[in-house]
Amino acid sequence: MKLTHPLVILDLETTGTWIEKDRIIEIGMIKCRGGGEVRETYVRRVNPGIPIPAVVTSITGIRDADVRNEPSFADLAREVLAFIGDSDFAGFNVERFDRTVYDCQKIYHIHEKRDLKAAYKFYCQKELQNAHSALGDTEAALEILSAQIAKYGGGNEYVESLIDFDYEPSTDFYDGDRKFRWWNGELYPVFGKYGRKHCVRELVEKDRAYLEWLITTDFDESVKTMLREALCGKFPAQGR
Repeated sequence: MKLTHPLVILDLETTGTWIEKDRIIEIGMIKCRGGGEVRETYVRRVNPGIPIPAVVTSITGIRDADVRNEPSFADLAREVLAFIGDSDFAGFNVERFDRTVYDCQKIYHIHEKRDLKAAYKFYCQKELQNAHSALGDTEAALEILSAQIAKYGGGNEYVESLIDFDYEPSTDFYDGDRKFRWWNGELYPVFGKYGRKHCVRELVEKDRAYLEWLITTDFDESVKTMLREALCGKFPAQGR
């Protein structure tokens, strides 16, 4: 792998996938320069300020007690930004940033349709150890990215050989218009005065008139049906 610009491989362990509501619990980064041989490592656990869901603990092994005395992300932000500098980003299923991003997962899913563990075995011919730790996943993503350049770069050893891949992000929205989104098993509006603040179940108690008004607007009929049923005590369930 050859680099024309510093590259930061990033992995975040979080309490969930909703950017507006979930929080970071661990950060892992590796900064590469030149041919990738020059590396700096950053790894830090973070106090999210909210409980870590049991399902997240079962995946990452990180418990509330493990981060209770750690700094918040706000306390770490300056040193994180200082480490990143003006680097490009890469990682496995990373979000879009306002700079060049090489997303190992999305490149991989176009060609192989697997997860990180399978991607690591496929590209690196090794079993992934220390999965779901931020630094372990970051190191794996870096090895995967190097192998992807060799496999898909058309003989070009520079990381820019992967720049033309473009993908649509996955979502947890209830409706096609993306007005309602799932979080921790509850459905939240992401618009209006209650957007991202109260779930539908809470709004039935807090402001029934608001939900009744929404039913009279131009929302999709499936959304209106969901709201009518919620007002009658039948609440939506994720996955149904």
